[in-house]
Amino acid sequence: MSEEALQAAGIDSYLEYEAKQQPSWPDPDALARATERLRQVPPLVFAGEADVLREHLAAAGRGEAFVLQGGDCAEIFAEATADRIRNKIKTILQMAVVLTYGASTPVVKIGRMAGQYAKPRSSDSETRDGVTLPAYRGDIVNSFAFTEESRVPNPERLLDAYHVSASTLNLIRAFTTGGFADLRRVHQWNKGFAANPAYARYDQMASEIDRAVRFMEAAGGEFDALRTVEMFSSHEALLLDYERSLTRIDSRSGLPYDCSAHLLWIGERTRQLDGAHVEFMSKIHNPIAVKLGPTSTAADAIALAERLNPENVQGRLTFVARMGADKVRDVLPSIVEGVRDSGVFVTWLTDPMHGNTFTSDSGFKTRRFDTILDEVTGFFEVHRELGTVPGGLHVELTGDDVTEVIGGAEEIDDQGLAFRYETKVDPRLNHQQSLEMAFLVAELLSQRD
Repeated sequence: MSEEALQAAGIDSYLEYEAKQQPSWPDPDALARATERLRQVPPLVFAGEADVLREHLAAAGRGEAFVLQGGDCAEIFAEATADRIRNKIKTILQMAVVLTYGASTPVVKIGRMAGQYAKPRSSDSETRDGVTLPAYRGDIVNSFAFTEESRVPNPERLLDAYHVSASTLNLIRAFTTGGFADLRRVHQWNKGFAANPAYARYDQMASEIDRAVRFMEAAGGEFDALRTVEMFSSHEALLLDYERSLTRIDSRSGLPYDCSAHLLWIGERTRQLDGAHVEFMSKIHNPIAVKLGPTSTAADAIALAERLNPENVQGRLTFVARMGADKVRDVLPSIVEGVRDSGVFVTWLTDPMHGNTFTSDSGFKTRRFDTILDEVTGFFEVHRELGTVPGGLHVELTGDDVTEVIGGAEEIDDQGLAFRYETKVDPRLNHQQSLEMAFLVAELLSQRD
């Protein structure tokens, strides 16, 4: 019945459009078996949860909250361990505390977690030492190891992605509702990390929060709201076989939701108006986002809004600007102004990571921390000048002490990148750099009004 309802809702109309960035599955029968199994498994998230997030995103779009979206560039199955997941959650919680306390702003917490397994690539193949193999498209498709067997797209990995996502979401829910996220543990979240400027500043803030909580307890305040936090999941809806297979009809409304995550986004490489990704996302009722790069125009943004949110529902559509620090102040204003003047309601986020990537002299794909911060600053400046709302931050980060981004208080240099460069795709902020960014954004937020 659910499948019949999905068909009636026109969910498969995307099949009539060009789908970019899809793997070449070698065995159609194996793909059909995997997707059929996915259509029968329980949903990873529920429509009601996605609706709650939509309301929060609407509040952020009005300037009543701020979105913090963070996590790995590309999740790796083998790294979905309790310790790594806890450290990512801890980092997001700490950043949220800095933003909430430093700017008196409610923070909507969204993880790039439990589904960020597929990655777009600039080429379908990769050549090393005269050997050409399919490109690594993320663990949901193939393996990073440069062997013929590892690089063949394997549809069984779709099922692996589902199961790893389910276990990741289980841990997220346990950590955020089981006492770990209690605001009265703000000091304990910092244990296990070495002393340095960012942590010392966080520790000072944690002490101030402790004093405020003790005062409220003495005054008879209720603290149920401090014991748990809401954390939502998100990923790029790149692999359409996976997303379609996890789409379900909501029993309350009769509407289709992609139950692989609460929030899905369309990437810069797949946002074509006549493309399959835009068509598919136009049919689901989750809150959705679109990445806008430096080639975007106001006309592009308005046309996307008309296709993806024709009823102009608040919180339905988020635009994530990923311009590059050298372009954000020149390119973004006309887009934001055009969207504003058209009457379209969107929530604006900045992704200061993807437009600022380069290859270092030592051969590592990296980013400069100061450049990342400059794009964030430019994003806020544009919105301040136009009287619009800078609604949130979308950032690639990890809770581990990796060395993938140059700079920060640790002064990671080109030679230091080799110490713990662990990413399989794009470089991420480490725990300390993430906290440093949070303090900067808190200062910018406090100036927002």
